[in-house]
Amino acid sequence: MLARLDEQRPIERRPVDLLAIAADAVHGARVVAPGRAIALEILDGPGIPEVIGDDIRLRQVLGNLVTNAVTHTPADTSVTVRVGTVGDDAVLEVVDNGQGLSEIDRERVFERFYRTDSSRSRSAGTGGGSGLGLSIVAALVAAHNGIVEVDSILGEGSTFRVRLPRLRPE
Repeated sequence: MLARLDEQRPIERRPVDLLAIAADAVHGARVVAPGRAIALEILDGPGIPEVIGDDIRLRQVLGNLVTNAVTHTPADTSVTVRVGTVGDDAVLEVVDNGQGLSEIDRERVFERFYRTDSSRSRSAGTGGGSGLGLSIVAALVAAHNGIVEVDSILGEGSTFRVRLPRLRPE
């Protein structure tokens, strides 16, 4: 899949401020879901959460994660976007207090076309998505030399975490 992404449009390599991307994603989510509690928090780590990467693609990563959280959790639950640094990494987290994922779903959620149990998904609408959103996230994060992971407890919620190599001043 990475080859396909590069064939469509190569990954650009420029300084990107993840805090700006996170603020835009939260603002956009509040416009789309005005009744939903969506917050932005800053992780208290050293340095600025800047990376070398493709601004458009990183916006797509965070947009997919936030949309997923808003779409696949009950309307009365909150979504929090966290951004900051941990060691040498810039970190983006999308945290929800929804239904969480089973162990099987946690293991497979980044696979292409994999969809979680439709009875738990899309509580605001009908059916599930295409099963591509999180696989695209994983491919784009890998193209930026990062990792994406999920922590989730069934019945309590999920945290999707993206770690990217942080831009370090010369």
